[in-house]
Amino acid sequence: MIGRLRGKLVAEDPASGALLVDVGGVGYELAAPLGTTGRAEQGGADVVLHVHTHVREDALDLYGFASETERAVFRLLIGVPNVGPKTALAVLSALPLPDLGRAVRDGDVGRLTRVPGIGKKTAERLVLELKEKLPVVARPGAPSEARDDREPPEARPKDATRLIGALTNMGYRAAEAERAVSALGKRVGSEPLEDLLRAALAELAL
Repeated sequence: MIGRLRGKLVAEDPASGALLVDVGGVGYELAAPLGTTGRAEQGGADVVLHVHTHVREDALDLYGFASETERAVFRLLIGVPNVGPKTALAVLSALPLPDLGRAVRDGDVGRLTRVPGIGKKTAERLVLELKEKLPVVARPGAPSEARDDREPPEARPKDATRLIGALTNMGYRAAEAERAVSALGKRVGSEPLEDLLRAALAELAL
């Protein structure tokens, strides 16, 4: 399975979001939400993509994302009945993560049905299946909407609070989230949130 790629962006289709990335002379074709490369981490001339490998009987498809959180949300979406990878990409292309999280949280079926390929029944299913799992991601510079009210904000770093909130919104119990974040120690507050979330998810998988 391919989980991450770092290489030179050779081609990008602005209409579909399809990408061609050269990694050590090998060209990888990936489907991706629109605007992925603009949001992705850049390493010099390289672009860093988080990859979901989708295996079918007759094909192996790669889907690229700008962050670990985007990939996690994609995986939640394709876990919903009647939502395949193409529909999940359409959702992520049409709705930034903060907007998607709020639409699901608020049960905004009307907004979800404006996404191509999403009818009323599918929108209702998304709300039902994801309301307790989908993290509400704050826009850059905005305060986090997730907070563990059982502990005063000053008792833990802001990044720890955000991580715990994101994990609980993804379906983990508060105790599990706190354990995973505590295991990261001094990394919390000194590393990017996306890296910390990936590390916390790895702790939970142990």
